[in-house]
Amino acid sequence: MTQPDSTARTTPDQVPTFYERVGGHETFRLLVQEFYRGVAQDEPLKALYPEADLGPAEERLLLFLEQYWGGPTTYQQRRGHPRLRMRHMPYRVTPAQRDRWLTHMHAAIDSIRDRLGAMDEQLMRDYMNRAADAMVNALED
Repeated sequence: MTQPDSTARTTPDQVPTFYERVGGHETFRLLVQEFYRGVAQDEPLKALYPEADLGPAEERLLLFLEQYWGGPTTYQQRRGHPRLRMRHMPYRVTPAQRDRWLTHMHAAIDSIRDRLGAMDEQLMRDYMNRAADAMVNALED
């Protein structure tokens, strides 16, 4: 396992955050990079992204996930409160698109499995499932 990122937040009793425990920035960078590698090859899912270059979306997801899991608060400093559901409302997110997103996210989690303990892997998968479910805002065609 890699060393914790020195910019991460710790709890008052100095228990490592999830972010620190799984390897900090490098782990999340690898996760997001692998996720967007899949998205780039999935035309129906990629069509949801407003920018032709997925780089800005990749950076936003990285910053969000790092903050959510106890790392630096850069996302909030740059973009304010995440408001995930509101930010995704302009896009028609169907159950099929949710499933495509989850396919790539779970494959990305598979790619960092050696950095995660079994409990941490399950926590991450559970969160991704719940977050993806919450983004659905349209029925199938």
